[in-house]
Amino acid sequence: MSFLAFLLTALVLAITPGPGIAYVVARTVAGGRSEGLASCLGTGLGGMVHVLAAALGLSALVAESALWFSVMKYVGAAYLVYLGIRLLLRQEVDSIASTASLTPVTRQGARHALLEGITVEVLNVKTALFFLAFLPQFVDANAPLVPQLVLLGSICVVFNTLADVVAVFAAERLLQSGTARAARARFLTRFSGFTMVGLGAYLALARRET
Repeated sequence: MSFLAFLLTALVLAITPGPGIAYVVARTVAGGRSEGLASCLGTGLGGMVHVLAAALGLSALVAESALWFSVMKYVGAAYLVYLGIRLLLRQEVDSIASTASLTPVTRQGARHALLEGITVEVLNVKTALFFLAFLPQFVDANAPLVPQLVLLGSICVVFNTLADVVAVFAAERLLQSGTARAARARFLTRFSGFTMVGLGAYLALARRET
């Protein structure tokens, strides 16, 4: 897979509405733009913790056995297909406003929002699993892995953080256009689902042919 394919896929996944965007919007509604942006920075830093953990863990796996790394890539491809199917089978996509309104978030100050954002993301097991499944698909096992994985993971974190920042600045407008927002969320979710299913299938089949 080319680097451009990675960038396009990472971008699609970043802009897909999910718990991260809902959280920063909820924080913005509760404490204003400063808390929203602080929470974005916090989730970004927390995401980097997962990137470093994935890079070190996968590098150790390759040092132990190249075969296990190949197995990991197939399992990762299957996991991407699974995530895509789950998105496509989702009957309803909750709007950001309704998700935010159900999230128990109160005004606590930018510093606390930063620390809370870090904690929320570090404790997010799904983020760890996603990086372990997604990043190996785009690396060269014959080249040093840690720099590749850190670079790719950092790009994912930057895209996700930028999407969160856009959500913070657009929070008021989003909350005022519930119907249109829900339609956009459904479209982006389905588009992301098809992207993940197609990516996972392509990666698995391409490797079988080589």
